[in-house]
Amino acid sequence: MNTLSSRFAGFGHSVPARIVHNAEIESQLGLESGWIEKRTGIISRHWATEGETLSGLAANAGKMALDSAGIMCDEIAMVLLATSTPDHLLPPSAPLLAHRLGLKNAGAIDLAGACSGFLYALILADGFVRAQNKSVLIVAANILSRRINPAERASAVLFADGAGAVVLAPCTDGESGLEATALVSDGSSYDLITIPSGGSNKPFSPETPANEFLMSMRDGRDVFSKATGFMTRTSREVMSKAGIAASSIDHFIPHQANIRLCDAVAHSLGFEAKQIISTISHYGNSSAATIPLSLSILHQNNPIRRGQKLLMTAAGAGLSAGAALFTV
Repeated sequence: MNTLSSRFAGFGHSVPARIVHNAEIESQLGLESGWIEKRTGIISRHWATEGETLSGLAANAGKMALDSAGIMCDEIAMVLLATSTPDHLLPPSAPLLAHRLGLKNAGAIDLAGACSGFLYALILADGFVRAQNKSVLIVAANILSRRINPAERASAVLFADGAGAVVLAPCTDGESGLEATALVSDGSSYDLITIPSGGSNKPFSPETPANEFLMSMRDGRDVFSKATGFMTRTSREVMSKAGIAASSIDHFIPHQANIRLCDAVAHSLGFEAKQIISTISHYGNSSAATIPLSLSILHQNNPIRRGQKLLMTAAGAGLSAGAALFTV
């Protein structure tokens, strides 16, 4: 009897049409020309315009992934939407996403895992595929431009809008799927990246300052240190579990937080430049969306082949982090 596993059946991505170059942000913040690229590796990013919605962006990426997979809509049994910026606090956006895509047989939920949201969704989806022998659509999407504090340099220069999607389908060849995973969290760093108000702990109030509803990064250096540590640690744990060296991994896809973080993790793990997938220069940091967006762009430009090994890792607000090794 063949062992049931999962496989990447399709990839998709979507970004708003508006491109915001560094010069616009540098002018607003009084920074010298080239400051952002030098420190983050970002040249430009996409920001949504009025009328664009998170569910709309997610639907575009999801449709591309479904078309790429070439499977019928009624074959999708679950939709997982990893986002920190849903259309509304209530209801969740995933059922609307499933409706827009015509996925009438699918359950749908939002996952709030910040930058590591896609990895957690992938691991949960893999378990569902193995248990139910049915396909899952995973979409990670964010419109972070509407949560940026334009006066806070640490976050204003980094964050972007975008969506990435994958279709995870059952497979019986025994050669594809998740080989190893590692997850970790650290609630002692809960307040490093926050949107202070709007939750049940500090609800909306007319007296609340406007910037309390915008993203804040309390200590960028501490975020960098903890994120690199968690991403490196979980990646090493995954490679150890799988008994694989960095040289045997085809593509290393880290969360695109900033280029210095990606380079630090990749260097610590021993990856060569040709193995590292980077999209941050023209897409910025769209939180959970960066890994599936990068996968889709990679597949579009240099199709991912069966048998290739992908190592993905991320860390984000909460803090939550993880890594996963996937054989295509």
